[in-house]
Amino acid sequence: MNALNQAISKIGVVPVIKLTYPERDAAPLAKALCEGGLPVAEVTFRAAGAADAIRIMKETCPEMIVGAGTVTTTDHIDQTIAAGGQFIVTPGFDPELVAYAQEKNIPIFPGCTTPTDYHAALKFGLELIKFFPAEQSGGLAKIKAMSAPFPQFKVMPTGGISLKNLETYLSASVIAACGGSYMVTADLIENNKWDEIIDLCKQTRAIVDKVRG
Repeated sequence: MNALNQAISKIGVVPVIKLTYPERDAAPLAKALCEGGLPVAEVTFRAAGAADAIRIMKETCPEMIVGAGTVTTTDHIDQTIAAGGQFIVTPGFDPELVAYAQEKNIPIFPGCTTPTDYHAALKFGLELIKFFPAEQSGGLAKIKAMSAPFPQFKVMPTGGISLKNLETYLSASVIAACGGSYMVTADLIENNKWDEIIDLCKQTRAIVDKVRG
C-alpha cells in the first residue's frame, strides 16, 4: 500500500464524522481524537460546512490525517483539496469521481460491495476500498468471500462497526482499517462530551494494539 494507506491502516480505525457546527466543534474534536490515539477523520458532506471542518481540523492538529466522506460530486473533491483534505471516500463506486480524484492526485476509497464494484476498482488500479454498509451488506463473511477472487484489495468496512465487533473485523488480514462513528456520535459532539470521546478512542486504540501489536 502507499504511504497514506499504510498510515491509515496503522491507526486502524477512522472516525466518521458529521459536524453541524464546524466553527464551534471541529477544533476541540480534532484535539480529542488525537489525545485518544485516533489522529484521523473522515468528515462527511452530509452536513454543510464539511470543507470548513476539514480545514479547521488540519489547522488545529496538522499531524492528523483528515479526509472527506459521503463525497458525491466533483465539487466536493475540489472543496476537499482546497481545505487541505488528504483523501476522498464515496458511498458507492462512481467511475467519474474515481477518475477525477486520480486526475487531482488525491487518494479515493469508493464504496464497493459487489463483484461488479470490485471489478471496476481493479480497472482503476485501486488498492484500498470501502465496504459500505458493512454489516448490512454481509459483514466480514462477505468481505472474506470477496477477497478470494480479488486478493489485490485491502478493505475498510464502515457501517455497523462498534467496540463489540471491532476486534473481529481487525483480526482479518484483508481489513486495512475500520470506519466508525460510535466515538463521534451527534450526542457526544453537540454536547461537548470531549472526555467521553477521548475515552472511547482510547478503548478503540487498545483493541487495535491488542490485535496488531
